[in-house]
Amino acid sequence: MKDLFKSVVVKVLTFEAKLILKRHKPRIIAVTGSVGKTSTKDAIYTAIKNNVYTRKSQKSFNSEIGVPLTVLGLPNRWSNPVLWLKNLVDGLFACLFSKSYPEVLVLETGIDRKGDMDQLTRWLKPDIVVLTRLPEVPVHVEYFSSPDEVVEEKMKIVSAMPPDGVLVYNHDDTIIKNQLPDVLQKQVGFGRYLDTDFTARADKVFYKDDQPMGVEFKVSHMGAEHKVAIGGTVGTQHVYSCVAALAVADTLSVPLASAAESLLSLETPPGRMRIVPAIKSSIIIDETYNSSPIACEQALQALNEVKYAKRRIAILGDMLELGKFSVAEHKRIGGLVPDACDILFTVGVRARDFADGALNAGMSEKNIRQYDDVARAGRELQNFLEPGDVVLVKASQGIRAERIVEEVMSQPEQAVDILVRQDSAWKNIA
Repeated sequence: MKDLFKSVVVKVLTFEAKLILKRHKPRIIAVTGSVGKTSTKDAIYTAIKNNVYTRKSQKSFNSEIGVPLTVLGLPNRWSNPVLWLKNLVDGLFACLFSKSYPEVLVLETGIDRKGDMDQLTRWLKPDIVVLTRLPEVPVHVEYFSSPDEVVEEKMKIVSAMPPDGVLVYNHDDTIIKNQLPDVLQKQVGFGRYLDTDFTARADKVFYKDDQPMGVEFKVSHMGAEHKVAIGGTVGTQHVYSCVAALAVADTLSVPLASAAESLLSLETPPGRMRIVPAIKSSIIIDETYNSSPIACEQALQALNEVKYAKRRIAILGDMLELGKFSVAEHKRIGGLVPDACDILFTVGVRARDFADGALNAGMSEKNIRQYDDVARAGRELQNFLEPGDVVLVKASQGIRAERIVEEVMSQPEQAVDILVRQDSAWKNIA
C-alpha cells in the first residue's frame, strides 16, 4: 500500500510539474555527476540569485520525487500521507493559477538504478547541464553491471538538451571528456589543473590564529581574473563548485564580477567539508553527508593540506553501494591514509579494509582504532582529542557519522543548523 501511494504521488506531482513548466517556460539548469552535485547546485544559485529570479533544489532533492517538488516549490512531507495529499492540491493550484514563477530553476538530478534518468528526461528538458565528475568507481555502482553503465545513464540528461543547449563540464575529468565527441550542444569547460574556459588558480586555505577559516582562489576567463573566497570550508571540492557556478553565470549573461561577489555569501551545505569547531580547541572537517572512493580521496587530500594541525585524525566509515568493488576500494583508500594523517579511526564492518590498507602502506597499528558503531567511536573520540587536532569525519549516510560530529562539536545546541540529517524523520531512524 505504501509503495502504491508513493507511485500515485510521484505520477501526480510529475504531471503537475510538466504543466507548470509548460505555462512558465523557465530556463532549466540540471546538475549531475557522481560527486559534488549539491555543492555545485548551491554555488550556482548563490552566484546568479542577485541578478536572476531563481529557485534551487532544497537540500539534495534529486530523485523522482525531489525534482517535481522543486519545480512546484513544495516541501518534502516524508511519511505523512495527509500532508502529501495537501501537496497534490497545492501543486494543482500552482500549476493552474500561479502568476509569479522563477526565470531559472537550478535542479540537482541523481540516479540510483538503471532507467532513473530515462524517467526524468521524459518530461524534463534542461537548457544547461552541469557535469561535476564521473569517477571510475561511482557511488550506486552496486545497482549497475559496470561503472560504464552509470556513466551512460547520467549522460542521458545531456542528450535531453535542445540543440541550443549548453554543457558545462569538468575539464579535469578524463571520463567526461571521453563523452564530449558525442555531445552536439555548446561545451564550456571548468577546472583547476588544465587550462580551459574557466580555470581556478592559486587556491589556498586561509587561516586565523592558526585555524583554517576557508578557501580563496582566482578564476581566469578570457584573460581576466576574478577573486573568489568561501568561508567555513577546506579542500578543492568547493573550488570546482564555484568555478562551475561562474561558468553558468556567464552563460546566463550574469557579469562575472557580480557573480564572484555573490559567492562571498555562499554557505557550504551541511556535511560537505564544513569546518566545525570542536571541544578542547580542536577542529572537525565535517564530510558526513555521504561517501564514495573519489570523494574520500579528495577529503584526505584536504586534510593533509591543512597547516598548523597538532595531529591530523581521519575517521572513516563504510563506503556503501560499491558492490564487488567494495573491498578493493576500501583498501586502496586506506593505502592513502598514512600520507594524509597521523591517526585513523574506522567505523563499520567494511571500513576495516581501510585499516588493512593503511597497515599495508606502513601505518603503525598503534595509530589505528576500529569501531563497529558511531556511538562508541564518538565517546572515545571525546577523550582522545587534544588541543590543535584537526579531525576529518567521512562516511556514507547509512553510517550516520554526523552523530560523531555532534558528540564532540563545541556547541552541540547548534547541531540542527550545522549538521546534516537533523530533521525528525532522520532522527527517528535507529
